[in-house]
Order: sequence, then C-alpha cells, then structure tokens
Amino acid sequence: MILNYEIHQNSESNKTPLIFIHGLFGSLSNLGMLAREFQNTHTVIQIDLRNHGKSAHNEQMNYSIMASDVLETLDSLHVGQFSVIGHSMGGKVAMYLALTSTRIDQLAVLDIAPFAYQENHHDEIFKALFAVEKAQIQTRQQAIEIMRNNIQADMVIQFLLKSFSKGRWLFNVEALYNHYQDIISWPNTEHVWQRPALFLKGGMSPYISKEQHFTALQQQFPQTKLIEIEQAGHWLHAEKTTQVLEQLKVYIQ
Repeated sequence: MILNYEIHQNSESNKTPLIFIHGLFGSLSNLGMLAREFQNTHTVIQIDLRNHGKSAHNEQMNYSIMASDVLETLDSLHVGQFSVIGHSMGGKVAMYLALTSTRIDQLAVLDIAPFAYQENHHDEIFKALFAVEKAQIQTRQQAIEIMRNNIQADMVIQFLLKSFSKGRWLFNVEALYNHYQDIISWPNTEHVWQRPALFLKGGMSPYISKEQHFTALQQQFPQTKLIEIEQAGHWLHAEKTTQVLEQLKVYIQ
C-alpha cells in the first residue's frame, strides 16, 4: 500500500532522509513539532500508517504489513537508505523495519519497547469512538459531549479530535479494534539490531518501566541508549518537546 505522506525535500542535504511514524489513533501531523526541526538539515517524510489519517483503510493490519507499507511508499519516492523516528505503535513499526530490513541507518523510538504488552490501555477510548460513530453527529462539540462519558482527560479527547473530520473518524475504528491485540503485541523474531539506537521513555509512562521491558529491549537492541525524559508521560514529544529534541539532535546525524 502506498501511504499518504508529506515530504519536505532538502536538495542541499547529503544526509539520509528522515522518516517520522505516528502512534495509534494518530496521523502524520502528530510528530510535526519534531519533524520541522530537522527540515533544515534533512529531507523529512511524515507518513500516515494504514487505517490512519488520509491513508487507505484495510481490514488487514499487523507489524509486518505496516512495515511493508512504509517500504513500498519509500520505494515510490525513490528513497533507499533512511533513518526513522517512531512513537508508540509507530515505534514498533520502526523497530520491525530495523530488524527485518537492511535500509535503516539510525533508529529512534519514543516510549515503547519490543514487547508484547498484556494491558489494555484503550478500552474507554474505543467505547468513546464507537459511540461517536453510532450517534452520527456532525460537530466537534457534539463529539466531545459523547466522548466525555468515557474519557475524562481533555488532552486525550483533543488528541483524538485531530482525526475527526466532517462527522467521521479518519482512522478505521473497526479495523483498529479488531487488530488491537496485534498492535499491543510484538512479532516473534530472533533478529537483533547490532547498531546504536536511541530510545526515549517518559518518566511517568508505564510503557518502558518494568524489568521485562528492559530485558526485551536489551535482547533485540543491545547497543541501545535509553534516556528518560523526566515529568513526561506517553506523549513525551508533545509534553517535553525541547528535551526530546535535544536528545534526538545529538543522535540523528
């Protein structure tokens, strides 16, 4: 699948193109505050994963398929080697690409581990999304009122509403719900990334916090540099943009 993308071509740069991949329920604009900072030094490509943003909807979804979509899209742009920054689900896509492709130069992952999580963090979100769909409403204010029955955090509601347009969700709610176990899981792979990688974790986030998370990270990415962004949750790039950019700029060349 050729994904929807935005490309900021830097014809003066001889650096490897830099790809940004968003997380679950997101779109290519979600990492925009990071992507813009690299446009002066790199060709930057932001993508919508399948079933998100303006990319096509499809009932099939797992990390192998999503990684293939990314490669097919980059092939269409005649991009060979590339570096990648991914958040959450997009971080897992980035990791899968690094482990299964020879085209990755540098890998930076935001707040996710190569780990099959068991906890369901999104039950209430799915209830809210399906309720909005069922109500067949047209305005954001109507959507907010419905979503508040299930979601108390205004930040989460506002994040989700970035993908609400003309009375419908841009992401494919049914496909994401049906493949949620694939999304929180991690493919069985014996591949190991033997090059330096950067992982940034939110100090208040649960996603890289347990011994099994650190073990999984060390097993598949043994040369990882893991840095904690203090006082940040799962959306660390939005909450502590300056600190995240400082670390990315040291690593990404």
